[in-house]
Amino acid sequence: MRYRTINPTTEEQLEVFDCHSDDLVEGMVMASVRGFGEWRRRSPRERGALLTEAASLLEREAATLAETMAIEMGKPLAQGRAEAFKCALGCRYYAENGEAFLVDDPRSSDGSRSYVRCDPLGPVLAIMPWNFPFWQFYRFAAPALIAGNTVLLKHSPNTPRCALAIEDLMLRAGFPRGVVQNLFLSNEQAGRLIADERVRGVTLTGSTRAGKQVAQAGGKHLKPTVMELGGSDPFIVLDGADVDRAVEVGVDARCQNSGQSCIAAKRFLVHRCVADSFREGFVAAMQQRVVGDPTDAGVEIGPLARADLRETLVKQVARTTTAGASVLCGGKRPEGRGFFYPPTVLAEVPAGTPAAEEELFGPVATLTVIEDDDEAIELANSIRYGLGASLWTRDVERAQRLIPEIEAGSVFVNGPVKSDPRLPFGGVKQSGFGRELAREGMMEFVNLKTVWFA
Repeated sequence: MRYRTINPTTEEQLEVFDCHSDDLVEGMVMASVRGFGEWRRRSPRERGALLTEAASLLEREAATLAETMAIEMGKPLAQGRAEAFKCALGCRYYAENGEAFLVDDPRSSDGSRSYVRCDPLGPVLAIMPWNFPFWQFYRFAAPALIAGNTVLLKHSPNTPRCALAIEDLMLRAGFPRGVVQNLFLSNEQAGRLIADERVRGVTLTGSTRAGKQVAQAGGKHLKPTVMELGGSDPFIVLDGADVDRAVEVGVDARCQNSGQSCIAAKRFLVHRCVADSFREGFVAAMQQRVVGDPTDAGVEIGPLARADLRETLVKQVARTTTAGASVLCGGKRPEGRGFFYPPTVLAEVPAGTPAAEEELFGPVATLTVIEDDDEAIELANSIRYGLGASLWTRDVERAQRLIPEIEAGSVFVNGPVKSDPRLPFGGVKQSGFGRELAREGMMEFVNLKTVWFA
């Protein structure tokens, strides 16, 4: 196994990295353990100061980081810059709030004094994906670091430059050596780290298949784990909703990051009363999206990140249309170089087909007409995923009735599903377990220690 930078726009291989040797990995784990011994003794305020410096570097170097993302995984430059600034926002949030989150929590008991304190666990292994190569790391790392843990990063094999940029930035921000380290690991080496008693926790953002494997290994060795996995989020538009706004947001939500987002809106469930107007506006807006080289100004959709990802999407769409789905736009792999796929809308999707049941990781939306709220909930909950849902209605009481019925980790009313440092993020069912962000995310990798005095 090797880590490779392949430009998805040109299909050119730019750089290759070998996996770290077992001896080097051992030295890095030992450095993480030593680093933890010193890092945990720093105050949250001191740790927060370094996160603030990291935020400043992310903001100052956003253009450079965006270029790295564009070349390595195809993200349009404007979206890459926005990702860097979101990472800075996450770092600043924990720098400003971490100390308050970690303060001792007094409790009443039969003792003269009792409280709950938060102690860090130690080195945590982070297995991170390619689609948001900086944000996925920082939304885990900022809370883990402010709590006093150290981080071992195993990034995706197709984003090694992003991984190296993260490690370099954190060192330049002043983090001591050993606190944040990038490891180029094979899957076998990662498995051995999960089993290593010096590694005290594991977090993974990735596919459901990978999540099952890592969760099984973590459970075998009694490691706390957080699994942020796939999703096929419903986007429910009810009668009486603001259709024009729903179309605008829906297209953005489906096409963000060229459709390669676990929380992207993927299944559009639209009430019959507004179906025609939504369909007309949505298809037209999807067709107007600018597809091209992500380093060109004005491009909204770049290539998919890898050749195999596009092949999977092509097969999913083909199997769905062969079974009877209609193609309202797109649906054909373009000729020429680059792993491009056009914005696509499928309708009349038969049950049991890939587009009805699987996650489509690209700019492909399905459009289904619903008759009432009951059918909306039934279809929204009909698949194995439960990450997020977007619900569109002007009737607040109606929304409040439906929210408890939706099987998802997040429900956003009249807005797109998104991750926000101030709100806990995660899923249910096969979208994973545990939470990232907010205070709840920080609590995943701390020891909630009860203290009691006679």
